[in-house]
Amino acid sequence: MRGLFSLLTMCTDPSALEGLTWLACYLTTGKHLLFYQSFGTVLLLLSLAAPLALGLGFLGAMAKRSSVIGVRQLGQVYVAMVRGIPDIVFFLFVPLMIDQGLEILRHYTLCPDVTAPIFQGNDFVVCEAAKLPLSSAEPWVHSLYGFSLALAAFAIVFGAFAANTLDGALGAVPAAQLETARAYGLRPGQVFWRIHVPQMWGYALPGLANLWQILIKATPLLFLLGIEDIVYWARELGGMKGNRFDYPHPDWRIWYFSALLIFYLSMTWGSEKLFARLQGRLAKGQATLAGKGAGV
Repeated sequence: MRGLFSLLTMCTDPSALEGLTWLACYLTTGKHLLFYQSFGTVLLLLSLAAPLALGLGFLGAMAKRSSVIGVRQLGQVYVAMVRGIPDIVFFLFVPLMIDQGLEILRHYTLCPDVTAPIFQGNDFVVCEAAKLPLSSAEPWVHSLYGFSLALAAFAIVFGAFAANTLDGALGAVPAAQLETARAYGLRPGQVFWRIHVPQMWGYALPGLANLWQILIKATPLLFLLGIEDIVYWARELGGMKGNRFDYPHPDWRIWYFSALLIFYLSMTWGSEKLFARLQGRLAKGQATLAGKGAGV
């Protein structure tokens, strides 16, 4: 604690600092702490978006294989529409659609006396009580709301890709295994959950691993959604700072973006190793090339 207090005392006058002391104070400014915190934002997005996308993907795959025509068509449209539209367009469209949709519902519910149209030329106008978040809300509420909209966009987009992967994996499970289970008297639901789904993961994992890598590389899109992520802070902190700043320095963006390069390479490299081990465990006992390679 005394060392930290001493450092903070020294940092009160940046113009009197030099060398490593200047660098230590520079790297512990408030904006740098927000920069370090933004790495946690990216990791939180990945930890939440991955299971949500997988869940939506499973529902989408079930819809595509449904015997009900309406449900099957809905699943096919969801997968085809999201996979056929550029990701960046959908990432910008989904948060706007959800935000305006919620505000329209709140407008008609909370402000029934307001008769002015919501869409007025190029303007989107709702009553003050219908705005999300409210103008009186704390800053963290605005941040959480923006993050939630971004999370929804990531889940919907990558859920469509996961649905296509899971649908193909379900179709790759040998029909003989399913017929054998039925011959033993298992009901259709038991065949699906006890045989079909467990066997599916071995076929789905390579595609899901690739999808996870793409999800990691897509997180810089948070910057385009107005969230102060690692890309935002790397550009903000690395840009040239003149003498009017407490810590003037030349253009250091190459160093900040090099740190991001190392971060993303570490994430993708570690994920590749993890998925390779998981694939080996799932492949054991299966009559596939991967299973033979795993020592079957």
